[in-house]
Amino acid sequence: MQYRFITIEGNIGSGKTTLAHQLAEQFRARLVLEEFADNPFLPKFYADPAQYAFPLELFFMAERYKQLKEMHAGPDLFTSHTVSDYLFIKSLMFAKMNLEADEFSLYQKLFDIINPQLPQPDLLIFLNAPVEQLQSNIRRRGRPYEQQIKDSYLERVQEMYIQFIRQYPMRTLMVDTTKYDFLRTPADLQMLLAALDKEYAPGVHYL
Repeated sequence: MQYRFITIEGNIGSGKTTLAHQLAEQFRARLVLEEFADNPFLPKFYADPAQYAFPLELFFMAERYKQLKEMHAGPDLFTSHTVSDYLFIKSLMFAKMNLEADEFSLYQKLFDIINPQLPQPDLLIFLNAPVEQLQSNIRRRGRPYEQQIKDSYLERVQEMYIQFIRQYPMRTLMVDTTKYDFLRTPADLQMLLAALDKEYAPGVHYL
C-alpha cells in the first residue's frame, strides 16, 4: 500500500473511527484517533452552542495539533504507515460554521500559525452517507449528548465537507456508504483494500 498517511473523514456517525481501526489492522499501521470524548465542552456545546462553541473548538484544535505533532516528530520504527480518523483542517471548517465572526477571526489567526507545522495526508477517504443513515448510526452507538443532533445540523456539516473537497485539490477517494458495509461485509473491505493499491492523481475519485 503506497499511501503512507491516510486520513478518513465524513459526517458525524459516518463510520470514520471504525474504518480507521480496520485499515490500521490490515496494514499494521499506526492509528491516530480523535479524542473527542476528552473534550469537556462537547456535551455543553450540544446543549448551548452559542455559549460553548469557542472553547469547544479551541480544545479540539489544541488536541488535534498535539496528536499530529507528536506523530510527525516521533516516527514509529515498527510501521511505515499511519491511519487517522480526522483532518486537522476540520478544526477550521467547524469553527467557521459554529463561531461568530469576531471569534472566528481570532481562531483563524491561531490556525494559520499551527497548520504549516503539521503533516498532510497522502490520501483522504471520505465516507459519504445520507442523513438517515447518520442518524441511525448515532442512535445505535448511544452517546447521550449526540441524541439531540438535528438533521439540519448534519446537513450543514455535509455541505461544509463537500465544499471543502471541491475547493481543495486533495487526493480523495469518495465512498458511498449506502453501497458498502466495511464492518459487516468482508468482500466490501477487500474491494476498498484493492482500491488503495491504485495510484490516484490529486482530485476526487469514486468507489
